Amino acid sequence: QVQLVESGGGLVQAGGSLRLSCAADGRTFSNYAMGWFRQAPGKEREFVAAISWSGDPMYADSVKGRFTISRDNAENTVDLEMNSLKPEDTAVYYCAAAAAGIFSGYEYDYVHWGQGTQVTVSS
Repeated sequence: QVQLVESGGGLVQAGGSLRLSCAADGRTFSNYAMGWFRQAPGKEREFVAAISWSGDPMYADSVKGRFTISRDNAENTVDLEMNSLKPEDTAVYYCAAAAAGIFSGYEYDYVHWGQGTQVTVSS
């Protein structure tokens, strides 16, 4: 059983920054792609960013140039650095681990999920 635990959420003013972190336990972390998704109130969960087992990143258009995903395979962590935050970035952010051999932005390709961490951006 894979466990994913997010941390780093909080309240920030527009234009500010936050860094989310996800700690993974339970399997060979370095072999799998990892992703971040978010769900705003009243909306469906959406893709934010993903990183392959070799460190290649992928971003949603809405966060390109503002967010940076990274991973530390020695520490079994994946981080999401969020800059120039906007009120529309307000959401619960989820860390997720992809199925073996998969690197995508599709929610259905992710088989393990964290509990989520709240990010609130005030205007």
